Amino acid sequence: MAVLEAAATLTDDQLRERLVEWLRENLPPQWVEAIEEGDDEKLHNARELVDFNDWCARLGEAGWATPTWPAEYGFLGLSGSQAKVVNEELNRWKVPRSFNIIGIGMGGPTIMHWGTDEQKQRMLKPMAKHEEIWCQLFSEPGSGSDVASLATRAVKDGDEWVVNGQKVWTTLAHMAKWGLLVARTDPDQPKHKGLSYFIVDMKAPGVEVRPLKQITGDAEFNEVFFTDVRIPDTMRLGPEGEGWMVATTTLMNERAALSGAGSASDQNVGGGPIDLIIAAAKRNGSAADPVVRQRLAQATIEGRVIKMTNLRSSAARKAGHQPGPEGSITKLFQAEYNQRLQDLAMEILGSKAMAWSPADEQTEVSVRGFLRSRANTIEGGTSEIMRNILGERVLGLPKEPSVDRDIPWKDIPRSN
Repeated sequence: MAVLEAAATLTDDQLRERLVEWLRENLPPQWVEAIEEGDDEKLHNARELVDFNDWCARLGEAGWATPTWPAEYGFLGLSGSQAKVVNEELNRWKVPRSFNIIGIGMGGPTIMHWGTDEQKQRMLKPMAKHEEIWCQLFSEPGSGSDVASLATRAVKDGDEWVVNGQKVWTTLAHMAKWGLLVARTDPDQPKHKGLSYFIVDMKAPGVEVRPLKQITGDAEFNEVFFTDVRIPDTMRLGPEGEGWMVATTTLMNERAALSGAGSASDQNVGGGPIDLIIAAAKRNGSAADPVVRQRLAQATIEGRVIKMTNLRSSAARKAGHQPGPEGSITKLFQAEYNQRLQDLAMEILGSKAMAWSPADEQTEVSVRGFLRSRANTIEGGTSEIMRNILGERVLGLPKEPSVDRDIPWKDIPRSN
């Protein structure tokens, strides 16, 4: 089914009705029955009938994956309140969603803000349809939290740029078609100047991706090497030398994406609802412990606080405001909250968290969630950086001392 015509003119009830109609047409009958009957086992079996990539393509083509994206580029153009209706219904139907969060959550908003019409026409639809995965090429071995000190160079050669350098901690680079790249184009400028922002083809000659294995055994992120990689100037986002402004748009949307509804929902933890932790405590008797009960109650309260904070941020975006530094509040709190919650889950599991039956999928998911949560206070900006942003840009406190802010980047001492 094509994008719904004039979707923005529908009432909430009409919009919900159209979406439910679309879901019934596009999901297997077994899935529909499972949702209507509230049968989790039947839903688990129905998932085997859905091809993930095909489903994401249809969801994106119909506009439901990115409901607020503009109608002029083939999307629904819904308001924030209408998008909330869509997401509520998609969550109720428990449908798969694209893991292309760097594209949809960060790349899309950046392109819509800074991109040319040609870039929007070319990039947005395949991104929404999960056909082209995106990655973010900001951090470097010597420039982690201080992104603006990056050393990857882009040198102009006619109507192209030649890029050399290295990036690291690049999530999904091994799967990505496109990357959001910030490179230094003028070393005579201070570190926040002389940067330019590019869209780079991750399959281009000279791009080498090396996966990095995590404590979970997965390899979600990578180090990426650029050797004489050529990027057409038509793939530059924003003005030459103003890459830091463009990168700030990406970073603000990154914090919103990592702390928004779904990632910071009061019901989501380690891939499952908080009710599973409470159920585990009841099964092994630890729920009778008043200290455990208090910690479960505190976790529930903190989850509600995150949800309400997200609702305030959502209301600001509905009013037309771009994501701002306040996004660091939920990013910081969610990261540390999830680590506390995962610690509690492991304590409730006890020795079972060290060894379990291969058939015990839930314990495996819980342990993986605990291990994965170690990264929460690092990815998307460390907790220390989030506190600096909040202190300076929200509370108005003095900036951290910096001796290299106004001197040319080429004159800043760097380690080899």
